[in-house]
Amino acid sequence: MRRGIAASALVASLALAATACGGSGNGGKADGPVTITWWDTSNATNEAPTYQALVKQFEAANKNIKVKYVNVPFDQAQNKFDTAAGSKGAPDVLRSEVGWTPAFAKKGYFLPLDGTEALADQGKFQPSLLKQAQYDGKTYGVPLVTDTLALVYNKALFKKAGITDAPKTWDELKADAAKIDAKEKVYGYWGSTQAYYAQTFLYGEGTDTVDASAKKITVHSAAAKKAYGTWLSLFSGQGLHKADTTADAYAHIQDAFVSGKVAAIIQGPWEITNFYKGSAFKDKSNLGIATVPAGSSGKGGAPTGGHNLSIYAGSDKAHQEAALKFVNFMTSAKSQETIALKNSTLPTRGDAYTAQVKADPGIAGYQAVLPAAQPRPALPEYSSLWTPLDTELASVAGGKESLDKGLSNAELAMAKLVPDFSK
Repeated sequence: MRRGIAASALVASLALAATACGGSGNGGKADGPVTITWWDTSNATNEAPTYQALVKQFEAANKNIKVKYVNVPFDQAQNKFDTAAGSKGAPDVLRSEVGWTPAFAKKGYFLPLDGTEALADQGKFQPSLLKQAQYDGKTYGVPLVTDTLALVYNKALFKKAGITDAPKTWDELKADAAKIDAKEKVYGYWGSTQAYYAQTFLYGEGTDTVDASAKKITVHSAAAKKAYGTWLSLFSGQGLHKADTTADAYAHIQDAFVSGKVAAIIQGPWEITNFYKGSAFKDKSNLGIATVPAGSSGKGGAPTGGHNLSIYAGSDKAHQEAALKFVNFMTSAKSQETIALKNSTLPTRGDAYTAQVKADPGIAGYQAVLPAAQPRPALPEYSSLWTPLDTELASVAGGKESLDKGLSNAELAMAKLVPDFSK
């Protein structure tokens, strides 16, 4: 979520803005094909080539539609689209993170898709994923890929330490980390300070950052304090890596795991292809995937994530009709199967889980933990609540402030984002 203001970044931003179509004609030809713009937020190296190949397939089957493909860095896309849509210059289609979808729908930036060609196969999609794409009773996105977090672990390191099963509680994880450190002299677990990853600890105590139905901020409640106390305890002790609060923490954790320098981390399926590239997982079967350990509530689990394809409400009719056809194609069972096989991501519709897709151990592993995933509340501001927590949790984990102070600061910041919620 870090942004610079270097000259190169400004040039890139201007170039990106120039690609936004927003219903601005058909590429300069009055009688030519309609050109729609798609902002794809997938990983430019590992995932984007698959989407680009599908775009070519779509164009080959639809000679009257051209797709201008633009890969936008995920951590920049939300703000860029918000700015572009506010000035009527947004792309016709956006790969929208599930948390962005209701927020942009609330602003009137997305087209309702109920009854359109884009949702012609509505009954094929997982109902909870469609629900996450809704705002005020209408559907504003078609689920493209889904995900959740899981405990991923190095089976060989666990086995060498005499551990046969994945830990089911955080206490078991601590004990396993100590055994792995004692036997193999590598860290047993390395946790993240990011709020999204820490969310799993809240679920383990049966709470959340907010109670949306009661319109109450709960990040500083007794249950939340207990949850974050457990989270904080996993940064110190035998076999537990200290908190990394640097800008490159995500990469540090990932690199240590794939090279066998740490036995377990919490991670999502978007990294499956990178896991397989690491020296520790040249044998794909060495990758263990389990439900996130449970808290005192006896339950584990993580947020349901993923991405929808949404259509800009500011485009003209011709561009919207072309965009609807494109979204239908990209979210079809055949396209989702292709995406899963190439990118090791999880489909959102049951008929895309073919035998070949389920043969991928990474997909099969994450599919098994999906039932424990928790859909996000129907609150447009929900995902934005993690932003102040990212700052405060890093300060807490880095020893710059107490947990109580950090949660108090986060509570105050959240009150500004949801001013009608009580504390």
